Amino acid sequence: MKHYDVIAFGTGSAMNIVAELIGMQPNIRVAVIENSMVGGICLTRGCIPSKMLLYPAEVLHETKRLSIFGIDVEIKNIDFNHVVSRVRESIVHESKTIEQNIKADPRIDLYQTTGEFIDDYTVKVGDEIITGDKILLCIGSRPLIPKIEGLEEAGYITNRDILFMKKLPKRLAVIGGGYIAAEFGFFFNMMGSKVTILEMLPRMISQEEPEISDLLEREFRAQGIDVKTNHKVVAVEKRGDSKVVIAENTETGSTVEVVADEILVAAGRRSNADITKPEKTGVKTDKNGWIIVNDYLETTKPNIWACGDAIGKYMFKHVANYESQVVFYNAFLGRKIKVDYHAVPHAIFTYPEIASVGLKESEAIKKYDILVGYYPYENTAKGEAMAVKDYFVKVIVEKDTYRILGAHIIGPHASILIQEIINLMYTNDQSAIPIYRGMHIHPALSEVVERAFYSLQPPEAWHG
Repeated sequence: MKHYDVIAFGTGSAMNIVAELIGMQPNIRVAVIENSMVGGICLTRGCIPSKMLLYPAEVLHETKRLSIFGIDVEIKNIDFNHVVSRVRESIVHESKTIEQNIKADPRIDLYQTTGEFIDDYTVKVGDEIITGDKILLCIGSRPLIPKIEGLEEAGYITNRDILFMKKLPKRLAVIGGGYIAAEFGFFFNMMGSKVTILEMLPRMISQEEPEISDLLEREFRAQGIDVKTNHKVVAVEKRGDSKVVIAENTETGSTVEVVADEILVAAGRRSNADITKPEKTGVKTDKNGWIIVNDYLETTKPNIWACGDAIGKYMFKHVANYESQVVFYNAFLGRKIKVDYHAVPHAIFTYPEIASVGLKESEAIKKYDILVGYYPYENTAKGEAMAVKDYFVKVIVEKDTYRILGAHIIGPHASILIQEIINLMYTNDQSAIPIYRGMHIHPALSEVVERAFYSLQPPEAWHG
């Protein structure tokens, strides 16, 4: 039985902590456990490969708009296999490089297998048993596969499988309507698939502002994506070479059949705690299996910490990186730093792009006296030059203090435009005043953010 100073589950954000420890303690002994490609979800099957796939889709979308500007182009061929293999080769190379670097450090033992707790601070890795003084539960998450009659028999793919596809499906049914469904629905549509998105809720990307969801749905339909909201998938059948997805309208009870060559399940994420079994070392989980932590990211068991997808709060890589810093300070430097989630940003890399931070209007109005500002891209010089329509910036501030409470953008470069607002939300007073005082380059697209703040009004003025 080997004993370690630290056992780290996962090679994603856990490695931020391990890297700090290696630099700080030359004689430390660390066990790192990884049951998939080294590098973590973000690198190997999440945000990085998906955005590498989405960029050529974005270029294709822009190419198709060139006729607006009097430019006549023809897309002769889309080599789907090349698009995917380019990303796969890059990701595999990066993963192998990280793996080699970990193995080269004599202070780290890399266990490329599943780790399962069998007792207090005791983990079974393959045929070995290891123990640790401190444990980092950065165990990630995996796709949630809903219980749908016939789904397993018919077969399906998730985001984990896309990098290993060799052939573009002519018809793709997407189960789910969140950000993963939106991004890959857009990608496959641009590659040439006939895409149908089936969402059981009344609108896609339901975590976003309603007007953003509505606009994305309109844009998707205009791009040729068939979006069916209020449709719950109840069964899947295999008919010859095709897969038939049967969905029930949650309002009328009627059913529709969607014939597809492949099914992409993008119905959310689930915990990996059922694999790791942290309860055997005294770590409690909630009813959905997410690891319970306090404000300092310590679990219910002393000296065991968790961050990232494992705790089920905000499943974004930038949040996991932030949380790993909090864990490092609290677990290894003896500080008492609470996590701060008041301004967690995220983006959806479809076309149009979407970015949000902070409270939605419906949330803010329950707690504060607020002002809301809207401004359309098309009313700026750059927006007019880009010939874009209907896209907008929406901002929410506290009326008396001008403290920024939230911001929501749909349109080109939304993830870049929102950063100006995010940074101000991390200042001491979180005030919008620097936006008024600062010069915004004319005629840059950033003017749409500035003008949104100049258009603040009570919410009822916008909603009638």
